[in-house]
Amino acid sequence: MSENDAPASEDAASRFPVIRRVGFSAVGGWLRAGWRDFRLAGLASIFYGVCFASAGWLMQAVFAKAYALFAGLTTGFLLLGPFLTLGLYDLSRRIERKELPELAPSLAAWRPNLANIGLFAALLAVVLLVWARASIVIFALFFAGGLPTFADVVRTVLTFEQVDFALVYFAVGGFFAAFVFAISVVTVPLMLDRKTDAVTAAIASLLACGRNPGPILLWAACIAILAAIGFATAFVGLVFTMPLVGHATWHAYRDLVAADGQHDETMPP
Repeated sequence: MSENDAPASEDAASRFPVIRRVGFSAVGGWLRAGWRDFRLAGLASIFYGVCFASAGWLMQAVFAKAYALFAGLTTGFLLLGPFLTLGLYDLSRRIERKELPELAPSLAAWRPNLANIGLFAALLAVVLLVWARASIVIFALFFAGGLPTFADVVRTVLTFEQVDFALVYFAVGGFFAAFVFAISVVTVPLMLDRKTDAVTAAIASLLACGRNPGPILLWAACIAILAAIGFATAFVGLVFTMPLVGHATWHAYRDLVAADGQHDETMPP
């Protein structure tokens, strides 16, 4: 029996999703669609943006005197983004279905697939803790006189006083960021939309990266730029940039993962 003839009762989550190839122009489409959803969702999207900004302000207040740890947690804050934006994915899905993008239902969007979403969140949390610890170790190795201030770090990087520090820190941080990004490009939207298990969703995300290296790298660069704008504006910009990223990620998922039952690997023009 072919897949098309499979019984209707077969759980869609049991089938591995078909990953499509997309072009560079798709990234612009994701951002435009994300901005449209942001405007349609209105205050619901703003709520999630305020949550991101508030988390940034809280971390800044708590770790103001420990920038080595703050740097690790700040990066980790971005690593946990795929999970934190789950509500935004739900808002985009509701807009797609011609439903009202209400905030209250999106806050509980994780419930139908709690076990797998929780498992993936735990994985990201572990990566965050490992990176935060690695960040402290790197600072301790290169700043023997104690943890530096933020100004010390900026001066060190910009004046090339410790080139080795900058190379090691950004290489290690880049590794963690690349790893988490690769396993989370479509993972959470896939688990939300089809109740797929965490392992299958993560593998599908890796496959999406492997089949679309150029567009995915461009998408990663866009996310980095939008995040940088948010941080450069004392986290205020996150109120707008993070919801945009969240909504756009939903549309990236829709383009990269073929609809259930489709078998084409190339996104229609």
